[in-house]
Amino acid sequence: MILPIASTDLLPKVIMGVDPGTNIMGYALIEVQGQRVKVLRYDVIDMQKMGSNHALKLKKIFERMLELIDEFLPDELAIEAPFYGVNVQSMLKLGRAQGMAIAACLSRQIPYVEYAPTKVKQSVTGTGNATKEQVAHMLRQTLALPPIAEASKFLDATDALAVALCHHYQKGNNMKAGGKSWGKFLADNPSKVAKPVAGKKKPVVK
Repeated sequence: MILPIASTDLLPKVIMGVDPGTNIMGYALIEVQGQRVKVLRYDVIDMQKMGSNHALKLKKIFERMLELIDEFLPDELAIEAPFYGVNVQSMLKLGRAQGMAIAACLSRQIPYVEYAPTKVKQSVTGTGNATKEQVAHMLRQTLALPPIAEASKFLDATDALAVALCHHYQKGNNMKAGGKSWGKFLADNPSKVAKPVAGKKKPVVK
């Protein structure tokens, strides 16, 4: 008797989400199985007391990431892409911090995916212009999280949690935030689909 092969969507998967930072880096770990999402941990790597020693901060990020990887054994890393700002030096430092997190995962053979900040916000709240506070509020409702006492500090942790959840949504295991998606819009509004014009050929993409 041949047993059916289990769908990979039904197998537990651990996703690590990271919100890069040079002073405070948020991280989160969730376990997903089908549509069920369990928050394993979300917290921050606080490097504010290290002052301006950037090399020491990078070492801290790499070592702490390895500790978390060895403890939770994530299957995938979802990391927020650096936001392009005016200060070039800050961007370079942020890129290095992101690189340390990625390097730690690659050293353990863990694949990673980058997500733009607007993509993360859109997936979780339904709008790419949401504030950190709005993202945290939506996560508390979606995942039934307890109130956070140190809200200002842990907004980086909830941002990381949002990155992990965004990655889960992009895999098609759940509806996007608010039930909004292009496919659902077309299904609900078939009259909005443009009909092909007779006599016109489809453009050839070279």
